[in-house]
Amino acid sequence: MREDRGAVRVPAAGLTAFPAVPDDVRLIDLAWNEIAELPGRVAGLTRLEELNLDGNRLTALPDLSGLTALRALHLDGNALTSLPNCPPALETLFLYGNRVAKLPDHLGERLRHLSAGGNALTDVPAALWTQTGLESLNLAENALTEVPPAVGGLTGLRMLDLGHNRLVSVPSELGDLRLTDYLYLSDNLLTEVPESIGRLDELAYLNLTDNRLTRLPAALGAMAGLVELRLYNNRLEWLPESVGGLSRLRELHLRGNRLTRLPASIAGLGELRVLDLRDNHLSELPAALPSGLRQLDLRNNRLRTLPDRLPPLEKLDLRWNKLDGEPEVLTRLKEGGCVILR
Repeated sequence: MREDRGAVRVPAAGLTAFPAVPDDVRLIDLAWNEIAELPGRVAGLTRLEELNLDGNRLTALPDLSGLTALRALHLDGNALTSLPNCPPALETLFLYGNRVAKLPDHLGERLRHLSAGGNALTDVPAALWTQTGLESLNLAENALTEVPPAVGGLTGLRMLDLGHNRLVSVPSELGDLRLTDYLYLSDNLLTEVPESIGRLDELAYLNLTDNRLTRLPAALGAMAGLVELRLYNNRLEWLPESVGGLSRLRELHLRGNRLTRLPASIAGLGELRVLDLRDNHLSELPAALPSGLRQLDLRNNRLRTLPDRLPPLEKLDLRWNKLDGEPEVLTRLKEGGCVILR
């Protein structure tokens, strides 16, 4: 056991029981051990600020609400089925990969980061949507079927992960958020997203993969902050012309849809470097593609011809198309060092 300046650190040491610790300990790191139970005396560690129990064998916790100094509680990768009310000053709660079916009604007014993905949640307490101090929220890999309009009240949220659930829709109030980092809605049952998503004009990363989307709202083009957009494995047949307004976009992933054409406005994506169009129904490309494009994946489409000009690509994948002959544009790309797969 290593103690220094109020910290006890014994990670990955094969411990099967919670060790003796000083009453004034401030940090305990017992991650990746074999501990199956916390003794009641843990609730008396009133100076404890951080407790890391990731990767143990815990199935239950004692009442920890008396830990008035606790700021961070790490419980990822245990076997918890429930959670007691949280300490009042808690700011970070990580419990990814447990078996929790219900979150406590009281999560603490100071909570800033909550990771509850990979559990057995079918809903969450109404109080969660009043946590205005939340900055990141991960509810992925659960069994959620709806998100209430109250989600719009999480005005401090920068990151939201609702992927791998059973959502059939998301409310228009999603557009009231101030997300900046990412929004994951992948692997749900969505057939559309609301126009209000266009108000997320500071969002950098949007993932809508593995849904049932048949259309995208025109307001998508107002998401001026987007750097990466992932839409693969949906049912899209076309993209709105407004997509050309995504002036900062660097990666656009569209594989596994039903696209028959691309809008001419796509040429205006001046920052685009990666365009993945694999497994669509494209029979032609626009006359002009983004000038900064470096990687273009066109595998398994229906292309017979290519535009006379293509940007100075570094990689072009044309496998499982049936081009007529050897277009001159490919010769020029090869001379420029482009890797071409056919």
